[in-house]
Amino acid sequence: MTPNANTLTVSVDAMGGDIGPAAIVPGLDISRQRHPELAYILVGDEAAITPVLKAHPRVEEAARIIHTDVSVAMDAKPSQALRQGRRTSSMWKAIEAVKTGDAGICVSAGNTGALMAMSKFCLKTLLGVDRPGIAAIWPTTRGESIVLDVGATVGADTQMLIDFALLGSAMARTLFGIERPTVGLLNVGVEEVKGLEPIREAGQHLREAGYDGLDYVGFVEGNDIGSGRVDVVVTEGFSGNIALKTAEGTARQVGGYLRDAMRASLQTKLGALLAKPGFDALRRKMDPSRVNGGVFLGLNGTVVKSHGGADALGIAAAVDLARLMVHNRLSEAIADQLRQAHQLSDDGASAEQPAATQAASS
Repeated sequence: MTPNANTLTVSVDAMGGDIGPAAIVPGLDISRQRHPELAYILVGDEAAITPVLKAHPRVEEAARIIHTDVSVAMDAKPSQALRQGRRTSSMWKAIEAVKTGDAGICVSAGNTGALMAMSKFCLKTLLGVDRPGIAAIWPTTRGESIVLDVGATVGADTQMLIDFALLGSAMARTLFGIERPTVGLLNVGVEEVKGLEPIREAGQHLREAGYDGLDYVGFVEGNDIGSGRVDVVVTEGFSGNIALKTAEGTARQVGGYLRDAMRASLQTKLGALLAKPGFDALRRKMDPSRVNGGVFLGLNGTVVKSHGGADALGIAAAVDLARLMVHNRLSEAIADQLRQAHQLSDDGASAEQPAATQAASS
C-alpha cells in the first residue's frame, strides 16, 4: 500500500499479549475493514508474523514488518524490560516509530509496566506531567465516561491525582464534546473528611483552583462509576485496575447467568428466541472486548494499551480507539489544558497549589 495524505499508520508491537500475532493480525484485519485508511508497521519476529499475515491479505497489503527477535515478557519487571529491551525489543521499536514520525499511533498488548516505562522514556511527558495515566472509556447507564488511572500508578500522590483530573477532562471534552466535563475523585465516601490525605488534598485543590476546562463535583464512590454520575472518574492505578477487572468479570458473570437461565427449559428457550434482538444488544453493551484499550495520557505521542488476553475483536477495539484519539487531536487538547493550568499558576490565581500547575512552572 502506498501511503497518501489520508493514511494513518499504526505501529504495532506484534509480539505483545498472550498469543502475539495470532490475535493481533486478525484484529488489525477487523479494524481495517472499518477504517480502510489505516496502514501498519508490525514490529517483531518476521518468521512468526509472516504466516499469519499471509492469511489476511487486507492487512498484508497495508503493512510492513520491522524484524526483531527480542520481545518483552509479560511478567518482566519494568526496570528490567527497559534495561534489556531498550532499542532492540518489539515494544520499544513500536513506540519509537511514533517518536520518529513513521507512525501516528502505537498499540501494544504487552506488559503494562514495561510499556509505560518505555513510553515515558522514549516519548517524554507533556508540560507539567510527572506520571502519565492510563485512561479507559467506561460504558455507563447514561452513555460513556472516562476513568483514570486504571493501572499505571500505585498510590498516586496529590499532584498525580490533579494531573489525572486535567488529563481526563481534556479527553472527555475532546471525545464527548462537553465544554466543562464533570470530574469526581473516587473515594470510600462522599463526605469531605473521608479518604486518604492525597485524595482530600486533591479535592480541596480542585474545588479552589477554578479551572475553566472542568467542573469538579466532589468525591464519588464505586457504584457511581457505572451510573455515569460524572464524565471523568479520577483514581490511582491500584484501585482503578481493580475496578476495571471487577467490572469486566461482573459483565461475564451476568452474561453467564443469562445464558444458563435462557437454556433452563423449553419455555425459557422460546422466550430467549423471541427476545434475541434485545439480548444481542445487551451482549454488545456488556462485552469487555468492545471497549478494550487504555490510552496513555500525558505523553508526547499516542500509545494505547490493549489487554494482554484480548482476542481479535479486542485488538480491533484498541486500534479503533487509538485512531479516534488521533482523529480528535487529543494530544493537542491535553497540551492546551496543561498550558491553561500553567498560566493560571503564573497569574497567581492559586498560589498554594500543591499540584500539576506548580510542576508545570518548575
